[in-house]
Amino acid sequence: MRNKILLALGFALAAAQAFGSVYYVATDGDDSAAGSKDKPFATLNKANAVVHAGDTVWIRGGVYNLKDTVYYQRYQMTAGILLTASGESDDKRIYYFAYPGERPIFDGANLLIGQACKNKGTIDSVMTTSPIVVAAKYLHLKGFEVRNTPMKCNSNSGIFLYASKHIILEQIDSHHNAGPGIFIHDGASGGGGHLVLNCDAHDNYDPTGWQGDGENADGFGVHYQYDGDTTRFVGCRSWWNSDDGYDVLAQEFPVIVENSYAMGNGYIEYGTKMPLGVNGHGFKMGYSRTGAGHHIIKNCVAWNNVANGFYSNYTNAGSTWINNTAYKNGDRSFGMASTTYDADLNRTADVMPLFGDNAHVLKNNIAFPNKNSQIESCWMKDATHDVYVDCPAGENNTWNFNLNLDKSDFESLDDPSMTVTGEDLSKIPGILGPRNADGSIPNVGFLKLKEGSRAIDKGVDVGMPFAGAAPDLGAYEFGMPVSSSSQEPESSSVAESSGSVAPNSSAAGLSSSSNGTESIASKLVLPAEFSGKVVVFDMQGRFLGTLQAEELRNGDIADVLRRHFHNPGVYLVRYGNRLLRVNAI
Repeated sequence: MRNKILLALGFALAAAQAFGSVYYVATDGDDSAAGSKDKPFATLNKANAVVHAGDTVWIRGGVYNLKDTVYYQRYQMTAGILLTASGESDDKRIYYFAYPGERPIFDGANLLIGQACKNKGTIDSVMTTSPIVVAAKYLHLKGFEVRNTPMKCNSNSGIFLYASKHIILEQIDSHHNAGPGIFIHDGASGGGGHLVLNCDAHDNYDPTGWQGDGENADGFGVHYQYDGDTTRFVGCRSWWNSDDGYDVLAQEFPVIVENSYAMGNGYIEYGTKMPLGVNGHGFKMGYSRTGAGHHIIKNCVAWNNVANGFYSNYTNAGSTWINNTAYKNGDRSFGMASTTYDADLNRTADVMPLFGDNAHVLKNNIAFPNKNSQIESCWMKDATHDVYVDCPAGENNTWNFNLNLDKSDFESLDDPSMTVTGEDLSKIPGILGPRNADGSIPNVGFLKLKEGSRAIDKGVDVGMPFAGAAPDLGAYEFGMPVSSSSQEPESSSVAESSGSVAPNSSAAGLSSSSNGTESIASKLVLPAEFSGKVVVFDMQGRFLGTLQAEELRNGDIADVLRRHFHNPGVYLVRYGNRLLRVNAI
């Protein structure tokens, strides 16, 4: 085992060197040094000043105590770290990676934050400060923590993306900040296309915000985008944030959230209290006023949130909700409240159901219990209506079958996230506990269907692989393998997007994952019991096509992808409830 770890480390460093310059940052570094392994820089700001497309910055472990700030004039805010140097393409990024086997922690407790309560457009009236601000294109950040950002009048995000494009955030843990864990602001034209992969945002709380106590500290936020590329969340977890788990308020461009989790949002202090300004939704996917924010939420799980598990937040655009599981949320499992706006984007109804092509699509979901709103029977209220009307009910959901599931349908309903308060859940074994080295979550039985469950084979085919006679309901497909056989690579094939290997990747090939994303070797062996389609996307989540499982069985997956899609590159391949990242360059 030790030799394999050393092999993986050696290959990672060698690959990074081969595809660009390599720099190092360490807590005992010096910004006047060469930036080498022996003479590292002290700050990422220094690294940002020297890097170019294709370069890699290895960040050594330890606590980086952020104090000084840089003024970012375009957004009139300050940042402990301001990343503005850009890569050139999805295959030629700038990489900021935690050094293999080490954990960098960026601590904002002593950060010099903006003190103004009203921004007058000068450096002397800064309201907003973040430990890390990204204003660039084609970066990949991986493997570190951001924590303890303070605030005065305005919420301060742990990581703030502004007017950026095609940023990958991977295995980032952003917690105990006085604002959102990760906030993506894509108001500038032509941005977006980010991938937030296997990230956590938890225990964030903004107590003194001008909008209210706890009003803006979401786990993840994506806002204000009108065009560009689609941002995608995969394998992310959000819990015990004072506002919502995921929030796409005023996002007028589609967002995809899949294989992700939301628990206990609306609570603070490790689940022991609720702030006065609590919202507390798990997945709040709205609002859109133009009708263009048609989001996709699939294979996600929401439980124990103060309000709704899955919530549309009075949008004017129906979203697609596929194979999700909602369990014991404080208000509703699925709340599809919608409304209408006029050409000037003024709201024209208190509540108005959506119909036709603009209606919400709900298929194969579990509501446990079946407690929903604005589904099947909808309130319609505007200047001329105040009535209940029939409205779309979705297809093959638990409520369509009057299927009242109970504990006999699941492997387990017992998890620390349901019973433990006053403790840091990220340290406790359970679904929100420490991730595996590859970024996948702990493989526990919580909310997974067991043999004989009434939710098995009750779904409708939505184009994703399934086991059995028909798809199951909910986020977990019973009978799908949770891991595949590993293959020793014939060559150095476990890689990220331009040859820089992700720290903690396995040199042995395919990593196991119960519900997340993995790096894989060039050979993929699909289990004999798996049949159906494998769905292929590019790195921005754009659908490229499908392959039959037989085409990949015992084959070179990279070669198959190049032949089918006529282009070398990096692909995302969906196989069951898993999303695999394949280097086919």
